[in-house]
Amino acid sequence: MKWITRSHVHVDRVACPWLISRFIDSDAEFLFVPKSQVLAVAEKEDAIPFDTPGAELHHRDNLCTFDVLIADYGLVDKALLRLAKIVNAADTDNLKNDALAAGLEAIAVGFSIRFPDDFENLELQFEVYDALYAWCRLDVAGKS
Repeated sequence: MKWITRSHVHVDRVACPWLISRFIDSDAEFLFVPKSQVLAVAEKEDAIPFDTPGAELHHRDNLCTFDVLIADYGLVDKALLRLAKIVNAADTDNLKNDALAAGLEAIAVGFSIRFPDDFENLELQFEVYDALYAWCRLDVAGKS
């Protein structure tokens, strides 16, 4: 399936493609377009829009899009829920809500500077999310 969001990826727009490809749609194809074009291109390409105003899969109340995907797709993995706390705090500028959030935000900024191409950025940051998810698995098991 095709998934589409705003270009110039940052925390939620890296975390969501990671979540989608690892837990929701292993054959996912991602498209990145300017914010003003997401919904129109989504319709034209028959793609699922996410993390953009007007999309069903977007921030809701205090939830970032990563949280919304977890809820809407019924994901209950405790490590994912732990990761969601980090992503939410980093993405919603509530860095005080999780001790790891400021680090994730800093990593996102650094990757954006070093790798402005969204696809290259995703490819490289997926390794970060894989490692962070592995840590979350230990954390929820009480072994971190």
